[in-house]
Amino acid sequence: MPLSSDIDGLAYVSLAQLIGHQAHARGLGFCVPQRAGSRLVGHHGSRLRGRGLSFEELRHYQPGDDLRQVDWRLTLRTGHPHVRSYSEDRERPALILVDQRMSMFFGSCRSLKSALACELGALCGWIALYGGDRVGGLLFNDQRIDLIAPRRGRRQVERLCAGLVRQNHELHAGNPAIDSAARLDEVLLECLKLARHDQLICLVSDFAGAGERTGLLLRQLAARNQLIALQVYDPRALAPIVRQRLRVTQGESALDLPLGNRAVRQVLAELLRARLDAVGELLCRSRVPSLRFSTADPALAQLRGQLGAQAGWQG
Repeated sequence: MPLSSDIDGLAYVSLAQLIGHQAHARGLGFCVPQRAGSRLVGHHGSRLRGRGLSFEELRHYQPGDDLRQVDWRLTLRTGHPHVRSYSEDRERPALILVDQRMSMFFGSCRSLKSALACELGALCGWIALYGGDRVGGLLFNDQRIDLIAPRRGRRQVERLCAGLVRQNHELHAGNPAIDSAARLDEVLLECLKLARHDQLICLVSDFAGAGERTGLLLRQLAARNQLIALQVYDPRALAPIVRQRLRVTQGESALDLPLGNRAVRQVLAELLRARLDAVGELLCRSRVPSLRFSTADPALAQLRGQLGAQAGWQG
């Protein structure tokens, strides 16, 4: 368990911090169309879905009706123009998947990846709630997967936040080293069982251990649902390493890297950048819209910027 002095929102999150994000979620959304400037708007057609449409009735054509809704078979059979009437589904389940494995318990700048992921997960929950969706989640670490079934209401997002805090506080340097590469695929398989179609799925992770099977599972989820990947990373993967010596620790083990050696710096920088780019390529091949979030900046500011929030919006 973290010490009270560690619960600052940067190393560990608090329940009050995550619940407080509800005030900042209004005005943000994942449904198309996106505002100009959004990172979900690009050169390729978006894979994001809006809410589903449910068939209501067949009725006679009225002036002003959309010609694309004309039922031509019935029109030809009866000799009178008919249109198909649809209503928009105002509610859908939203699943928030948040990674709290030991690979997330790292940070070289402002915050740890695990803390940033919890903030993003909470923000996604509040955004889904204000969008009229039922909110649930799959929260996972190296030991278990916690399911929060989608339900309506503010208290449901509070349950999600409480689950995030609980798993986040279980992270500490003394945790045993576990090869958790298969855990991500296990979570995606569980999500496939729960998300039949047309659900909002927000996956917050650093995607450590992601492979070809991960890509296949992502494609299957994205084919039937609105899937968004929120990739959390540390800027050490992009910025030049300038320190002369870097100490890397895991539990009781520690290793000093001689970064004064140019060859060591170059190999480490290339390795970190390659891992980050490999995840981006995997998400691209899987046709999953993705947003990147750095541990160097606050979650809210990054989310507003990448979703193209209106300038001057106050939260």
